[in-house]
Amino acid sequence: MAAKQIYRIIFHNRGEIYEVYARSVTQGSIFGFVEIEGLLFGERSQVVVDPTEDRLKHEFKDVDRFSVPLQAVVRIDEVKKQGTARITATADGDGAVQPFPSLIPD
Repeated sequence: MAAKQIYRIIFHNRGEIYEVYARSVTQGSIFGFVEIEGLLFGERSQVVVDPTEDRLKHEFKDVDRFSVPLQAVVRIDEVKKQGTARITATADGDGAVQPFPSLIPD
């Protein structure tokens, strides 16, 4: 029996960097978007709860599939093992102002 694929997706969202794990990543039906489906989170049985993973669980609680603009994607990896989903601040750390994504290089 073939093992199920696990993907690690890293993308920018409102001045923060999201790292999530999912079962499926495809080119979206909307041009210029990547669709992410089947999010994976750690088990609840752990004694220590990671606050960023808990925040991601809450944010994506009722989401089956979501789309990320191609320009926001930093990296997509197929991995053997699921890690911990997390949110990290960017260098500027301010999510109040977000530049408009552009296909034209600076």
